[in-house]
Amino acid sequence: MTGKNYYQILGVKKNATTKEIKRAYRGLARKYHPDLNPGDKSSEEKFKEINEAYEVLSDSAKRQKYDRFGDHWQHAEQFVRPEQGGIKWDFGQEGRVFESSDFNNIFGDLFGDLGNGFRARQYTRRGQDSSYPVEVTLEEAYHGCQRKLQLQEDNPCPACGGTGRVGRRACTMCNGSGKVANLKRLEVKIPPGVKDGSKIRIAGQGEIGYAGGTKGDLYLVVEVLPNQSFERKEDDLYIEIPVPLIAAMLGGEVQVPTLDGKLSLKIPAGTQNGKVFRLRGKGMPRLNDSSYGNMFARVKVVLPTNLTVEEKQLFERLRSLRKAR
Repeated sequence: MTGKNYYQILGVKKNATTKEIKRAYRGLARKYHPDLNPGDKSSEEKFKEINEAYEVLSDSAKRQKYDRFGDHWQHAEQFVRPEQGGIKWDFGQEGRVFESSDFNNIFGDLFGDLGNGFRARQYTRRGQDSSYPVEVTLEEAYHGCQRKLQLQEDNPCPACGGTGRVGRRACTMCNGSGKVANLKRLEVKIPPGVKDGSKIRIAGQGEIGYAGGTKGDLYLVVEVLPNQSFERKEDDLYIEIPVPLIAAMLGGEVQVPTLDGKLSLKIPAGTQNGKVFRLRGKGMPRLNDSSYGNMFARVKVVLPTNLTVEEKQLFERLRSLRKAR
């Protein structure tokens, strides 16, 4: 393998798992992010390399091509099946048609474009889709949020028009990749109700196409961070609520936190420890829907501490009465 070593850039072994690659990427991206290193050109270049390496190694199909073809993985189809993505040659309006990228390299150098009688017509190919990990809190997943991303953007190389070749030779400006990189800022919306692993499609923000083809799409892969108070199961939320012993015995009200503010919950007299109350519609919003899941509040009876002498006497009196029944 020649050129850039994506595994070395991320500091992982060639047999690293997707999880290990993701962990390495996050650590390096935080370290070299331009916002944390303002004016540092070396950090900016390192950040570009890290993003480039992660985009390839986090995608199983791209990674397989990279492992086999190295820096030329983008044009793997041409190595395996030259007729795909090659050149179509027309001889006159009704002439016979040939397809061969080598044919183009030879005759393109000798004759160039000879007009309607003899011309090379370049195939275009849509760019591949790319992915980008995004972390959100449970509160952000509930309300929806926005993220400002700084991504590496590939543009068609102006010297070769995105083909990677000038005549029979690899383009020296882009080293045969057909693209040149720069950083771009992108503001994206995370809709309410996203789950761990949800994918959000951003059309036309993926990789550039071949020879002027349309761009692929960008997919934001969401990771919802754990929450100390709530446990999420699909669109339902689960929470444990402390209830004073007296309220559990005689009845009362307690305040229950939700992701949309607090609400009062009536506790019936004689409520047992572990009882679960269902709060309809107080769970997570359903993705691309106007409805909500439910919240399940589990009672945790809290025993009083530091009793006064009078309080102890009252409890002793209660115990005597209970024994007499």
